[in-house]
Amino acid sequence: MTTAATTGHPPPPADQALRRERFGWYSYDWAMSVFNTSVTTVFLGPYLTAVAEDAAGPDGRLGFLGLGIPPGSWFSYVLSASVLLQVLVLPLTGAVADRTGRKRQLLAGFATLGALATTGLFFVADGRYVLGAVLFVVANISFGAATVVYYSWLPDLAGPEERDVVSSRGWAFGYVGGALLLAVHLGLVLGAPSLGLSTGEAVRICLATAGLWWGAFTVFTVSRLRNRPVRGAAGRPRSGFHQLATTMREMRAFPLTLWFLGAYLLYNDGVQTVISLSATYAVEELDLEQSVLTGALLMVQVVAIAGALGLGRLAARYGAKRVVLGALLAWIGVLVAAFSLQAGAVGQFYALAAVIGLVQGGTQALSRSLFSHLIPAGKEAEYYGFYEISDRGTSWLGPLAFGLTYQLTGSYRLAIVSLVVFFVAGFAALAALPVRRAVLAAGNTPPERL
Repeated sequence: MTTAATTGHPPPPADQALRRERFGWYSYDWAMSVFNTSVTTVFLGPYLTAVAEDAAGPDGRLGFLGLGIPPGSWFSYVLSASVLLQVLVLPLTGAVADRTGRKRQLLAGFATLGALATTGLFFVADGRYVLGAVLFVVANISFGAATVVYYSWLPDLAGPEERDVVSSRGWAFGYVGGALLLAVHLGLVLGAPSLGLSTGEAVRICLATAGLWWGAFTVFTVSRLRNRPVRGAAGRPRSGFHQLATTMREMRAFPLTLWFLGAYLLYNDGVQTVISLSATYAVEELDLEQSVLTGALLMVQVVAIAGALGLGRLAARYGAKRVVLGALLAWIGVLVAAFSLQAGAVGQFYALAAVIGLVQGGTQALSRSLFSHLIPAGKEAEYYGFYEISDRGTSWLGPLAFGLTYQLTGSYRLAIVSLVVFFVAGFAALAALPVRRAVLAAGNTPPERL
């Protein structure tokens, strides 16, 4: 069969039904991104910590399972517990999705459960820190499981030549949705007194509306996506557990795919650590105000829209691997520049945040599409389950390096620049990966440019 990859011609335009389905797929990134931005990144951590502090006993500790826990550690423990449970749930979710082919139902179910749990955070007040923990754990596990199913549609919606662009558009939709609702939420919190609300009440409304947004737009997504026939259904195991066990055994036959997962684990851990600890660095080392951090976060969301689309276009010309490697060099430059930032230099901090926005979305979107070429046909959801584990289950490595460096040196500047090792190691691992050979080894047709 003659393909775009062999003739050198661009792929034919997608038909109307496929365009409709792609738009539905993009819309789920729009729906779910508000959970990451408004809930996990901005509002829930400080709010749940405040609720826990109000509930602390005379000794300043929380009573939980016979343990005395400092209120300031509560959210980090809750987040860690949810990530640990995701490591167990996500691969099984992928196995069930591939075995049954009922991706629409699974996406709808997990997204609905997550959205309901997020909306329920409105009722976390008056010392109900355990309720907040349970709801967030349910929401975060559901978020991860739905993401695995969502990612697995990418190979069905785009051929090898279009996948980078389609993935980048989806990521850009997510940034648009996240930035829009976050701007509304920040306006609500800042204007709470004039609306007759306390800050806590405003935050509870923000959390609840994030859940409603997630659930409402998921309805639109599910109405447009469709299931595909299960490939090789006759030879598949009868249960998700057996399917998962079979896939884990078979993964050893694809060492180059595992090689990519290892490279992604390294550099993505660096990306996630920079995102999560940049606020700590800005406050403790650069003496910047919270208002500056809030403005920078919103700006990153907006700039990342152009970054995701722009890097997607570059990938179409130069190949996803080259563009991701270029982005990793930019990340290294970001860390070196962060080491040199002057305290109180708001303009420098915003300039650095703009660079982060440009490379953040493209790094993640192109990694997602590049990995899709390395998955054996019919195993998309299962492999994306392991991909999400690489994204979430090892997110302690970077913070550990940051914390140990600060403990040993007492310098936040040395701590932030220590993260360069993750980008250098990830760059080296990805640069050495023979991607075209990896695509062929997985039984797929490589795009003309990789």
